[in-house]
Amino acid sequence: MSSPHETTNAAELTAAGLTAAGLPPVRDREDLDPRGKKRDRSWPPAPEPLPFPVIDNHCHLDFADGDEQLSVHDHVARAAAAGIDAQITIGSDLEAVRWTAALLAAPDCPPSLRGGVAVHPNEAALHARGHDHEGRELPSLDDALAEVSDLLRGSGMIVVGETGLDWFRTSKKDDRARQAQIDAFRAHIALAKELDLPMQIHDRDAHRDVLEILEADGAPERTVFHCFSGDAEFARECADRGWYLSFAGTVTFKNSTGLREALAEVGLGQVMVETDAPFLTPVPYRGRPNSSYLIPLTMATIAEAAGVDLEPACRTVRATTQDVYGWPVGDAA
Repeated sequence: MSSPHETTNAAELTAAGLTAAGLPPVRDREDLDPRGKKRDRSWPPAPEPLPFPVIDNHCHLDFADGDEQLSVHDHVARAAAAGIDAQITIGSDLEAVRWTAALLAAPDCPPSLRGGVAVHPNEAALHARGHDHEGRELPSLDDALAEVSDLLRGSGMIVVGETGLDWFRTSKKDDRARQAQIDAFRAHIALAKELDLPMQIHDRDAHRDVLEILEADGAPERTVFHCFSGDAEFARECADRGWYLSFAGTVTFKNSTGLREALAEVGLGQVMVETDAPFLTPVPYRGRPNSSYLIPLTMATIAEAAGVDLEPACRTVRATTQDVYGWPVGDAA
């Protein structure tokens, strides 16, 4: 599997004649966590299709997973059969950023796909150090941000993200890494405003600091908390500021009472749904490979927690997603 930090850029991938059908994933899910090799890698069965289509607000098609390798077109076809008629794929390190740009520029890129790119907060810390965990040299953080800025102006890019803060993997004693995340977050906020694009936030164990920076710098008009992880109080604070909450398979987990309480608190008017695939597979298939076709399981929990029947819940969530991104506007709109 390719290194996450090779230097091949989107233009080189496109010039090499790679199509969406032939573009290999950047890496395997187990590259991030080798312990996962012991898990069940079989694909879960398709759930009952949704009564009204929704959009997967956030997935990572640059990752490979499962005992059967699915192509981009396979993921799209399975999703469509389950009532997910559009997907936003996110590239969050330079190799994935370039891959996402090449995918969206490919002549056979599925028309239901759009994308977004950014320097993930944990990647920002590595760029500030100048090397990755294996010691491979990395471009400076400024150079990485400049490349993201350039590629966001390309075909099919509709969101800046994911960016934000991740204090789960960054020690409080590592001032350099924390400052790099803050600097990158602020640069992405400015970029989203410059390009008039929505921004997707990665917020892990950093709610108060994320809120402080958004208020100090002024949040983009369309700010989305990807894989929302706060409680009902934080959900209310975000919703009151006009921001959006995107819920992933974590909302189905037994220990995620707080997420379901957050949904009950704010209702569905500023809510979206996502997979974060190949991660965060919903119950009852937690730990197995994830893909957009499993969103019906997450949507059922979202509707139940919000106290709304499934079809109107889908209609509301889809309308919100369309409004935030201005896309797509097909027959289901």
